Parts: sequence; C-alpha cells; structure tokens
Amino acid sequence: MTSQGNNLDRWYGHYADRTAGLSASEVRALFAVASRPEVVSLAGGMPYVSAIPSDLITGSMERVMRDSGPAALQYGSGQGVPALREHILDVMAMEGIRANVDDVVVTTGSQHALELVTKLFINPGDVVLAEGPSYVTAMVVFRSFQAQVEHVEMDDLGLVPEALRQRIAALKADGKRIKFLYTIPTFSNPAGVTLSWERRLEILEIARSNDILVLEDNPYGLLYFDGPPPQAMRSVEEDGVVYLGTFSKTLAPGFRVGWALAPHAIREKLILANEAAVLSPSSFTQMIISDYLSQADWRGQIGTFRDVYRERRDAMLHALEDYLPDLSWTKPAGGFYVWLTLPENLDSKSMLPRAVRELVAYTPGTAFYADGSGRNKMRLAFCYPQPDFIREGIRRLSTVINGELELLTTFSQTAPLRVDRRQKNAINPPANLG
Repeated sequence: MTSQGNNLDRWYGHYADRTAGLSASEVRALFAVASRPEVVSLAGGMPYVSAIPSDLITGSMERVMRDSGPAALQYGSGQGVPALREHILDVMAMEGIRANVDDVVVTTGSQHALELVTKLFINPGDVVLAEGPSYVTAMVVFRSFQAQVEHVEMDDLGLVPEALRQRIAALKADGKRIKFLYTIPTFSNPAGVTLSWERRLEILEIARSNDILVLEDNPYGLLYFDGPPPQAMRSVEEDGVVYLGTFSKTLAPGFRVGWALAPHAIREKLILANEAAVLSPSSFTQMIISDYLSQADWRGQIGTFRDVYRERRDAMLHALEDYLPDLSWTKPAGGFYVWLTLPENLDSKSMLPRAVRELVAYTPGTAFYADGSGRNKMRLAFCYPQPDFIREGIRRLSTVINGELELLTTFSQTAPLRVDRRQKNAINPPANLG
C-alpha cells in the first residue's frame, strides 16, 4: 500500500491541471517584508502617487458624482466608457499611435488585458516568446495557461533580432507552435533598457514573416528622463500588434484601469472575453480618469513624475558607483528599474534573507525567467523611496554583497570573481538564452 501523503486542502485533487502554473510571484511575496518602515525597499515597482496633487483627484470624484452619479455607479459597456477611450487615443498619440476609438478595449489594469490575450490565444503547450529577463507576473500568467515560455537574449539595445530568428527557427524545427512574442520594448521591466528604433522595425519584420503576433506592453513609455524614446511598435504595425497600456504608472494603480488596442477581429474577441470575466470594467473609475484627463494638465503631471523618477534614478546610479563600483548594471533612460549583475558565484535569491536582516529588499533575478535563470542578477526599483533612502539602501546592499564575497573567499580560498567594468551596460544573459 502506497501512501498518498497528507494535504491540508480538501480539494487538492479536484483542481484543473492548469492551476499547477499558479504560484505567488517573488515580487508579491516581498511586499509584506518590504512594507516594514525600517526596511529600504528596492523591490516593488510602486509609483510615487504622492506626487499627484490630491485635489485633482477629489475634484474629479466630486464632479463625476455630482454630474453623472447614477451612470458612474451602474454597469457599463464591456468595451469601456467611450469618453475615456477617446482620451486614450490622445495618450497613445504621444507615442506615434494613430487609431480608431472602436479599436480600444478598456480593462481592469493592463495585467487584465495581458491575461485576456493569453486566454484567447494559448492552448497547453503553445509557445510564448519573451525577452530574457521579462516581467515577472507575465511569466505567472503564461504558466497558468500552460504555455511554454521561451526567452530570447537581450543586450543594452533591447531584444537581439538575430537571437530571435535563431530561437524561432529552432522551435519550428521541433514542431512547436509559437503564438506570440511578448515584449516590453521601452524601459523594460526588469532590465530598464529600450529597444532601438532600427531593431523595432527588424523585429516586426521577423514576426510578420513568421506569422507571429506581437504583444507590446508599454507601461513606462511616457516616463522618459533624457528625451522621448522611439515611437511604439504599434505606430508602424496595425494588424500584427496588440498594444497594452495603463494609467497605473502615469496616474495611479489604485484605479485599476488599463487598455488594449487590437486589430478588429481580436478586439471583438477581447470584448467578449472581458464581458465573460468581469461583465464590464468599473464605470466609476473610468469616468474619474476621463474627467481628470479633461480638466487637469495631465501632460504636465507626467512631466512632474519624470522629474521625480529622474532624481531617484540618478541617486541610485551614483550610489552604485560609490558603494559597488566593481559590479555592472544598466543605466535606464526612463521607467522604474536598474538591472544589477553580481559576480557569477553569488546567488541573489539565497542572499535575500541576509539582505532583509540588513533592512534592505530587492527582487532576485530568478523571478524574471521562466526557467530559473538569472541567479546572479537582481532588479532594483528606484521609483518609490526618497533619494536619501535609495542611497542608504544601496549602502546596506553593498554590506550584504561584500559579506557574501568575503564568506565565499574564506571557504574557497580563492579571490572573488570580478565583473569587467567595460560591460557596465550589458544585460549579460545566460549562455543558453541565445
């Protein structure tokens, strides 16, 4: 008689197979620790919402309830409030996108749009191509639908076209079915790098010639520091790109309002999937954002965010130069994140408990790979802490890293590995990701 073991969940044997792909992300697991006031959190990508004057939001709330209260509190369209969709066209126009209001589908945050697109396209075993590293919760979504995630190499100019060609050819030779390429081309999460314009055009051509849909996720595109980034991929390709946008980074994540811009046929299925999931996105939050965009200087407010995050980016880069000069990291021109490379003999995941004891938190690199790669990487978020806390956090982190190196040196009696400073801006993907 074989033992079946014990499980506290009575319904453990009843779940669908796809639930095996559901797991708490390493980012979410950090929030409980990182929220302690004595911990400097460089882990979560939380926007600095305190930069928004509160009267702008309360004013919009009051006007919506005064002028349109019954409609705001009622069910709405599965596609979203038309007035907000008109404003979304204005937002996307800042990145070169020209579209029809009918092609916009409002969702409960862009994360919801990502899940809906994945639900529409992925059967168990289908392949999703993604940058290596890639957005942690996207990996959770893809795994929950039993997709096979295949990473493609990046460098300091973003996704490498030749690596993409080679990966597609190898997968096709193995008889795999590739459903879409998921990419965050502008100020990527977690690497912070931006895909060059030339590469955007080349990657679109690769996708077009191989009949692969491109899923362009763009939360950070308007948060540039040193000048506007290249225009969105969707600005030059309508039929082959589904574009995901959100107000979480340029306004506030608490509203949970995002959108998808999709080709006509895909749009129709997105609306049906949206209705099946939530009936309709919140009319109340949509109407508040629509009023805000009508009444406030929202472009100026985005400029304020840029100034805030630029100062914090600079504080992190300067602290890294001062406290960890022998390591390498990316230098983002916008967004929220720096991608740090440790010596090969360090493991950022196993090092995290020691970091928490030193009252600093980060996200281990393994969170951003479906195959467990990235052990000597970590994501550092500069968006939320004040500049002086960022500097103190990097100082604490240097204590942890140097302590780990000294410990390894003591037991191995070998000099710790050093990173070539000439590679300061490289992503340095693992060798098996090309």
